[in-house]
Amino acid sequence: MRPFRALLAFAYAVLPLSLSAQRPPFPVDTASITTIHAAFKSKRLTCRVLVQQYLARIDALDKKGPAINSIVITNPAALAVAESLDARYTRSGPVGPLHCIPLIVKDNFETVGLQTTAGSLALEGWKPKQDATMVRLVKEAGAIVLAKSNLAEWAFTPYETVSSILPGYTRNPYALDRVTAGSSGGTAAAVAAGFATLGLGTDTGNSIRGPSAHQALVGIRSTMGLTSRAGVVPLNAVADVAGPMARSVADAVAVFDVIAHSDPADTVTAPADSKRPARYTDALRAGSLRGARIGVLRQAYERPTLDAEVNAVFERAVADLRRAGAIVFDTVRVDSLDAIQRRQQGGCNRFGADLERYFTARGPEAPVKNVNDVLRSRRYHPTVEQRLRDAAQATDAPEQSAGCQSRERVRAALRVAVTQLMDSLQLDAMIYPTWSNPPRRIGDLNTPHGDNSQLFSPSTGFPSMTVPMGYTRDGRLPAGLSFLGRAWSEATLIGLAFSYEQQTRHWHRPPLRSRSE
Repeated sequence: MRPFRALLAFAYAVLPLSLSAQRPPFPVDTASITTIHAAFKSKRLTCRVLVQQYLARIDALDKKGPAINSIVITNPAALAVAESLDARYTRSGPVGPLHCIPLIVKDNFETVGLQTTAGSLALEGWKPKQDATMVRLVKEAGAIVLAKSNLAEWAFTPYETVSSILPGYTRNPYALDRVTAGSSGGTAAAVAAGFATLGLGTDTGNSIRGPSAHQALVGIRSTMGLTSRAGVVPLNAVADVAGPMARSVADAVAVFDVIAHSDPADTVTAPADSKRPARYTDALRAGSLRGARIGVLRQAYERPTLDAEVNAVFERAVADLRRAGAIVFDTVRVDSLDAIQRRQQGGCNRFGADLERYFTARGPEAPVKNVNDVLRSRRYHPTVEQRLRDAAQATDAPEQSAGCQSRERVRAALRVAVTQLMDSLQLDAMIYPTWSNPPRRIGDLNTPHGDNSQLFSPSTGFPSMTVPMGYTRDGRLPAGLSFLGRAWSEATLIGLAFSYEQQTRHWHRPPLRSRSE
């Protein structure tokens, strides 16, 4: 009898291990913060195993198989960090709200231990000695920087993701012959392809929201001054914003709660802590559309080249908003828009001055000092040479440039006009398709691009976020819906976007397969 009992005891001891060995891999390509943390709690998953699965997926799909080509470099310390987080979890529970959540970081954020290139060979091998503020905050919340992602070199273009640091274009996971938009297209493609749970991007005119729309993601551009740009290679210091990109509103907002703070290293953020609520996650209420007053901002998207399928998807989104209880004004207009835009006198090219100030602050360790150093290096993609030369020709400091001063007056006038419009109709938000046209084919710069993000949010400094609103071209190509609000109205926009997302649930994974599948 005793041998039988011993055998039985052994069987019960081994059985859980056998079942664990037979358990299918964790679905990292659809994972959320909630599902990952639930798996940790139930002991179905460890941080190390999660990171291993993501790294394996990158290995199988980024340069092989469909060859998304979104990753510049993976973090060689990622597994070690995962092991330390596992040990910490065993001792005292999660480090913070982003415990062991793998992130893709656009390669213009300074990241300790990893090169930061802004997509340019001129910066190849440069490893900053400190993290960008936003990178530091997500790490402190428990996140793991899994990899740095490709971008349009120097963040110059909203239309495609190509750089000299990584040969070839980054591909759209939903259709491999299509662009990812720019400049945060590498982050968007990587998150959409399931290479990490979340991503960080930057947006000067489009570059969080556009790639998010092209890859069926949620992207948040905050009010200017709510999130820090410290440690991010600049494009235009008066318009640059950094922020999250994710497969769901809830995940994007979890990151936003961590990063939306004042930062002494970025003086524009001085009012942030007094303007934000205690928790943006409190705005995740599914009934937020009931009674909300929303205006259709046709000036943002109606043009002769508006794609009929995108327009049809947008009209369905408007109908969905109404079904959810929103009061939708079919057309709202900034009547003074044309007059305001005509006030612009002369050009304003800040890139050279902002870049020189950025590298001066990095001291003798900086790989270059200015745009002329980049040009002399000849280490850049041919498509950006003219932009670099134009920047080198702009020798006036932005504060003394008549064109830049005129631009600031235009921006101030537009802020007043947009606020007055929203106040006059008591609007909670205005909406428009993030792009008026589907993602273009890679290499096509002739057909209409349809970028609707450049004017209203960047020029006012007001917040905007995009969420998936459906697909065109037989359900293959994602389209995004943009919500635009007043300054500091992120909580309102989050509630509206979350309510819309929960009502429609448009997101689905891209049709990717590795060679082994």
